Amino acid sequence: MALVENAAPPAPAMNRLQDYPVDVDAGDLFRHASGDVAEKWVAMANGLSTLAAESGLSVQELVARQIQDMGMSFRIAGDDEEREWPLTPMPLLIGAQEWAEVERGLIQRARLLEQLVADIYGPQRLVDDGFLPAAVIAGSRYFARNMVGLKPRADHYLHVYAVDLARGPRGQWRVLGDRLRLANGIGYALENRLALSRGTGTLLSEINARRVARFFGDLRAGIARDCQRESPRIALLTPGRFNQSYPEQAHLARYLGFPLVEGRDLAVIDDRLYIRTIAGPKRIDAVWRWIDTNALDPLSFDARSTIGVPDMFDAWASGGLEMANWPGVELLEAPAFAAFMPRLCRTLLGEEPLLPNIATWWCGQPVEADIVRARFDEFVITPAFGQPVEGLEDGCGVAGASLSPSARDLLFDAMQRRPMDYCGQEIVHLSTTPALVGDRFEPRPFTLRAFVARGPDGEWTVMPGGFARLASSGGLLTSLMGEGDLSADVCVVDTAAVPDYGSTTLGDAPAIRRGGGILASQAADNLFWFGRYCERAEMTVRIVRSILGSSIEVDAGAGINPAVREKLVELLFLWGAIRAKDQKLSAHEACRIALGDGGLPGSVSTLLGNIRGVGLSLRDRFAPDFWRIASRPMPKLDSHRPGALLRVARELVERFGALAGLGAEDMVRGPAWRFLDIGRRLERALAVCRMTRQLGVLPEADALGALLDLCDSQITYRSRYLSLPLRDPVLDLLLLDGENPRSLVFQLQTLAAHVTVLPALGEDNLPEAPLRETRAALAPFLSLTIDAVDDALLGETERRLLTLSEAISARYFLQFERSEPVVRSNLLV
Repeated sequence: MALVENAAPPAPAMNRLQDYPVDVDAGDLFRHASGDVAEKWVAMANGLSTLAAESGLSVQELVARQIQDMGMSFRIAGDDEEREWPLTPMPLLIGAQEWAEVERGLIQRARLLEQLVADIYGPQRLVDDGFLPAAVIAGSRYFARNMVGLKPRADHYLHVYAVDLARGPRGQWRVLGDRLRLANGIGYALENRLALSRGTGTLLSEINARRVARFFGDLRAGIARDCQRESPRIALLTPGRFNQSYPEQAHLARYLGFPLVEGRDLAVIDDRLYIRTIAGPKRIDAVWRWIDTNALDPLSFDARSTIGVPDMFDAWASGGLEMANWPGVELLEAPAFAAFMPRLCRTLLGEEPLLPNIATWWCGQPVEADIVRARFDEFVITPAFGQPVEGLEDGCGVAGASLSPSARDLLFDAMQRRPMDYCGQEIVHLSTTPALVGDRFEPRPFTLRAFVARGPDGEWTVMPGGFARLASSGGLLTSLMGEGDLSADVCVVDTAAVPDYGSTTLGDAPAIRRGGGILASQAADNLFWFGRYCERAEMTVRIVRSILGSSIEVDAGAGINPAVREKLVELLFLWGAIRAKDQKLSAHEACRIALGDGGLPGSVSTLLGNIRGVGLSLRDRFAPDFWRIASRPMPKLDSHRPGALLRVARELVERFGALAGLGAEDMVRGPAWRFLDIGRRLERALAVCRMTRQLGVLPEADALGALLDLCDSQITYRSRYLSLPLRDPVLDLLLLDGENPRSLVFQLQTLAAHVTVLPALGEDNLPEAPLRETRAALAPFLSLTIDAVDDALLGETERRLLTLSEAISARYFLQFERSEPVVRSNLLV
């Protein structure tokens, strides 16, 4: 082939990291990477740039969309609202060779901790032989004295373990701290990978990043193995929706298929743990706990605990319950233990530590205390047992050199009085990693949280990656690194694709099954009230919209009949959306109050808050799209003008319509969906009765037209009757027409269908109270014509519906005493 003269030279390959600082002296992951790993860094950076160019959006926006779609959030102590998760699109890339050394060190440390906790709660030879001071154990508030002498059924004290790692300027990895109480961050590591994978397409597979899904399958299988029962039921025990990491816990439970339970969902019967479900107690074989040991059982530990389960101690002590992790293991998190870890590793394992601690001096020993005082400015002074002490009232460490003279003297005096309460730790300079800030890559210090779990064979397995926290500024941080401004995924990259490192599934295919699984009584309660709150809020918005004149009536713009408007405003009062005195205000002012006054139990603003509050406890059951809509805040009421209020009302009606559609189409027709729909149907039936009694007595056509609007039946009426709204046809459509999904009879028939298939506790096959009440409410309407329906019948139907609500609560929700009932308004109940 002839060469083309003057052909343009090929364009140089793009390198988005070519301007990255070359003088980084902090062991930067990119600058100090081997050649093949550095190529992965460049490929990832270039790929992110290409994605941004092709999509017209920044990579941060692409990832942020995935974060929003997945509902990723977190809460810092003191926050009332959750914050969006701050994920940077650029992951940390670690080569397979470097990671192999970290992995060996993590497995060794897990083995060490397992043997250490077994000795502390067993023979205590380490104390007897002088390898570990007794004060290091007894000084921890997490030392569970009544656990001494007890052993797990499978001799595994640990099932899952997290560890914070720091990488020094020369590339050496060291342990900053162990996390045995809670493996916080493991759910965020999963979410980071999911968000990054979805937001960046095939980039991660192109750089041969190892998958993490198999790790979670191994974790689940490892806990199940120790249950020693076929198809065990494993629950994730959460402190509740106000816990800082509740979103993480909900996502983990949903991903792993574990019921997400609180202490009040559980009961101990004959030394076995059971979950309270709508079908009666169901046995729980294992608990992955996310609450402190001291809060697990108020009868055996802290009597003030309201989130634990009475007699839970007896369940695990008798061998009837597997715990991940074993109660009391969190005492090993105390910084004081770090001072003895190298010697303990040699004593228990006969090996040198592969992942050393940051150097630590426990001041409970005279020589070490003198060293810390003499080199005070070189150390971070930390509480020895992870709890507030004099001079460190927040329970956090402080760099000695950063203290004022007065604070220094105060801390010195405190350390002199109680030296055993303090440790000195070396200041660790952290490696940096490229972070995408705006459109540039900048070096940021980081720490890495790695995760280790016991697999189905009982051996330890390490997540190939983890969860990284990046500093908020370019300055190097110490072991004091706090929350951090950014999180990042951590990817272990191979030179070539290695498909055996994990599939996208959680393990072997399970046995085929159908249905929605077990439904805890509390979850059923929350679903029921979620449905009621949604329907109640929608009906309030429809009343507001009708008052403001939104109708298909051609003359609606001329103004609604004053008598009809008065009845509609009165409905808002009966709904609890306005006060009695507010009925004398102008119509649009009353509507503004009904929409936005958060101090009223029936206002739309309050009901949206109830929906969000109850929904937070159901996050493990809701699809991300559903939860994203349900958790939206109240639209801003920027103006008091009727047009602005009407726009807000229309937006809210569309929102509730979207929720209803997603619930109808996305939820399996199991017990969860039934209780959600029961709540909606019961509330709608009450509303139809109440609105008909208010508006059906008026002779004006406007009243009947408004009633059709409120029940969203204008189009149906128009297509069926070529006339203005007339009383009998309108009431027949809204009360007796079983084919109209907005009619009273339709709600009653649907309620009867739901209640009929709910589980019964009795074995006599006789109908229970909820079914009896449902049939009693429906029966009068099956043989009546519209002329026989009067106010007395509708009033009696309301009362029967309220009795049905109580019967459902008593039968399915209140089988056991509850410490904190669901917050309800008393509008119609």
